[in-house]
Amino acid sequence: MKVQRRRRGGAGFAGAVMTGATALAVTASGALVAGCGSGGAAGTEGAGGQSAEPGQVVARAADGLLAAGSSKASTSMEMAAGGTLVTIRGEGVYDYTRRLGQLKVLLPKDAAGVEEHRPLIEVLAPDALYMKNRGAGVPADKWVRVDTTTLPDGNLVTGGVTDPMVAAELLRGVGPVVYVGEEDLAGVRVRHYRGTADLARAAGVADSRARGSLMAAAKGFGKEKGAVPFDAYFDEQGLLRKLRQRFSYLNEGRTVAVASTTLLYGFGVPAAVRLPAGRDIYAGKIVS
Repeated sequence: MKVQRRRRGGAGFAGAVMTGATALAVTASGALVAGCGSGGAAGTEGAGGQSAEPGQVVARAADGLLAAGSSKASTSMEMAAGGTLVTIRGEGVYDYTRRLGQLKVLLPKDAAGVEEHRPLIEVLAPDALYMKNRGAGVPADKWVRVDTTTLPDGNLVTGGVTDPMVAAELLRGVGPVVYVGEEDLAGVRVRHYRGTADLARAAGVADSRARGSLMAAAKGFGKEKGAVPFDAYFDEQGLLRKLRQRFSYLNEGRTVAVASTTLLYGFGVPAAVRLPAGRDIYAGKIVS
């Protein structure tokens, strides 16, 4: 797992993304409700050889993952502001049936203001994010729990990782989408779709376990930022293999552009993810 960094001085916004409920300053309100459409492309072959419109293929992404049960996941989050680009990478497993994932996440050396620090261990759960090795003021054996429904982005970017299942549920709010064509992805033939998804619409139709986070994001990003551009790649079985989503928000008066990419592979692997016990949750003050 690698961490890439361009230009030093990215600590201001990369570190801010990781500091929990108080870090992300999103100054927008309201929600945009857009119609769902299949775009200007002819129907393509879906899972099992069934004909499906592009919008239908994309909207069913979460259903396909649920049927698959589990997978490995690699994540990449690129943040750009003021001419600085920082990339945070993660790797782990996800149980789609239980909606639980665990990833090891590395920050760039200078993103938290220090040269070296331990990887973050993150457990992703419905409406919650658990982080270990959180940083200053948190004992090494304790976890920090964040209620993602209280975050102005619903934890789409705050944790440095976009929850794969929440990302797929966001696609239920698909708007205009087109079928780009077939491509090779790490030796797997995939179909590439490009379009936008609407946060407010997704929140209205998503599974109840993702709804809280998406509703928070729809309110936090607001009307101007509610449409999320994406590129989604599906294999011949209709399984989502790669998803790239682009977000933007205001932080201390400047626009931060975030591109979140998730790669899914190794479907069906064991994913024994456990929630931290209550006694292991840190209840003290967190130093930003």
